[in-house]
Amino acid sequence: MDNSRDRRRTLRLILYVFLLTFVTSRMVVFLIMDRLMPDLYLHVKGTHVHHLNYGIFLLSGVGAYILVMKPVGLIHDLCTIGYAIGLGLTFDEFGMWLHLGGPYWQRASFDAVVTISALLAFLAFSPPLREWTTRRWIRLAILGAVLGLFSVLFANSLKHAKEILTEKLQTIEAQSPQ
Repeated sequence: MDNSRDRRRTLRLILYVFLLTFVTSRMVVFLIMDRLMPDLYLHVKGTHVHHLNYGIFLLSGVGAYILVMKPVGLIHDLCTIGYAIGLGLTFDEFGMWLHLGGPYWQRASFDAVVTISALLAFLAFSPPLREWTTRRWIRLAILGAVLGLFSVLFANSLKHAKEILTEKLQTIEAQSPQ
C-alpha cells in the first residue's frame, strides 16, 4: 500500500473514532446530568475534572509515544484510536477553552467539532493535491460557496433551536451532580 493510501486510511480512522467519541461523550454527559445514568465524574478534592483533561493527557501520551517509538501495524492503529479519542474528548469541551467556567453546552464546542470533522473528511477522502485538476478546484469552489450558504441557513435554524433548548439544558446542568 502506498504512503498516500496509508495516510488516508489513518485519517479516516481518526475521523470515525473522533465522531464516535464526541457523540458518546455528549450522550453520557446528558444522561448523567439528567440523572438517567450514575455520576461517573472524577472529583479531586471537590473539583470536577472535566473530560477535556483526559483528552489532553491522552493526546500528550499518544503523541509522545508515536514520536519516540514510531509504531507500525496494529500498535499504530491503537495509537491512532487513542489519539482520536483524545481529540474527541478535548474538542467536545472546546468552548471551555475559550470561556473557563462556562456551561458545557457552548456553541463553540459544536462548531469546533464540525470544523475538525470537515477538515479530517476532506483530507481522508480527497486524492492528493498534486493529482487535482482545474475541474476539481472549480468543484471545490462551488462546494465552498454552497456550504457557505448552507452555514448561514443552518446558523439561523440553530438560533431557533437554541431558543427552545437553552432553558432545558441549563436546568439540567444546574441540577446535575457537580
